[in-house]
Amino acid sequence: MASGSATLAVQKRRRMPTQGDKEYLESSAIPETSRQDRKASPEPANHTTTERPRKQKRPREDETISEARVDFWTEKGTWPTEEQEKTMDRFRDIVHHALARKRSSASLRRKRSDTSINAETVLTRTPSDQQPRQQKSQLKERGSFMGKYEEGTTAESKELCQKLLRASQSPPEHTLFDDNLFEDTLELIKGRNETRVIRDIALLIIPPAEILAIRGAKRLKILRETTNADWNNAIPFCGPRPQPDYGLGFKREAFNREQIQKLQPFIGNEMEGWSYVAATYDMYLPFLTCEVKCGAAAMNIADRQNAHNRTVALQNLVELFRLVGREKELNREVNGFSISHSDVDIRIWGHYAVIDGRDATFYRHPIGEFSIKNTELDRGKRRICSAIDMLPTDLNFEVSDQPEPQFPDQERASSNSGLSLKELGSRYVEEGMTASLA
Repeated sequence: MASGSATLAVQKRRRMPTQGDKEYLESSAIPETSRQDRKASPEPANHTTTERPRKQKRPREDETISEARVDFWTEKGTWPTEEQEKTMDRFRDIVHHALARKRSSASLRRKRSDTSINAETVLTRTPSDQQPRQQKSQLKERGSFMGKYEEGTTAESKELCQKLLRASQSPPEHTLFDDNLFEDTLELIKGRNETRVIRDIALLIIPPAEILAIRGAKRLKILRETTNADWNNAIPFCGPRPQPDYGLGFKREAFNREQIQKLQPFIGNEMEGWSYVAATYDMYLPFLTCEVKCGAAAMNIADRQNAHNRTVALQNLVELFRLVGREKELNREVNGFSISHSDVDIRIWGHYAVIDGRDATFYRHPIGEFSIKNTELDRGKRRICSAIDMLPTDLNFEVSDQPEPQFPDQERASSNSGLSLKELGSRYVEEGMTASLA
């Protein structure tokens, strides 16, 4: 019996490759033709083996760079360069986090909390002078500040804001803002509720892009508006998703077919998924929000909601640019605007992210009264499209099954995306991104 066991042990050792065998295989380049020839030759019909059939390799986020190199060699018949390895490793680490993900059935039924960051009134509210501080602190703890960064925004962004302020704008004609009606209009809406203020003056403060497009501003046809719509597709920053009184972003048609193809893994199913790209099912990458509030502490509430709105939008933009190694371009650059107004006051803000490695914090810059729909639109869209163009094409992504994240530091969990490492590496490198991500 002992002799039989010894024989089996010897046979097992013969079948197992030694470390020297592994090193030899890694240093050898087997011609692709010979691999294909072996695959083409059929096995005998009476072939039997004690080995179990191989299971298809499942993607793992913890797969080492050595295993990634083997996958690359299997796909391409050559070993990746050092810079290609860096690109593969970097993209593999971040892509799972950025993929669209499925909503849970509980989340589909979940209603917005009455005590949410966006709630103006609640049944059991704290004193009006205390609740805003608590909600402002909630944003601050997560990295969103209702003030400016120590160094402020960039000189280029400040110049952009001044350029917008200096630009001549034609006032609307035959409206409640006519000189002979303006004072009476202010008296009419004084002390009225939010709905009345929106009805009477909101469209004059922020002329709706879609109506302007109908009236001949064809360059605005790529934009999509939302009014009091939940950003159900947006991945949250803290608390519930935003629901601005007015939001402005891009239509799907704003991007060409190839760009949409590259974005699709990060958009997912617009009707039942969460995404870093889609805020709603038909509005992508919003860059302007407006909140209207009336009553005591109205502007502070509107400002806080806008800070939350813009933080969600900015984190999405940062994730998109991080995928192609260009997140530093966004550092301290104004990349979105918000307008807060009541029946008597208007505040306009520019919002920007401060990038520090993998961390991003969010701030705002006071601007003034101006229209942003002309000068800034082309600049913002060109930058976004240039990042989308750098994404890889035809990757076999699947929507992630990971649960809804509540906070960014919980979103780093692994996802079952169905994406192989050789696709993450070799196809990404094929798109010519090594130089920009090295």
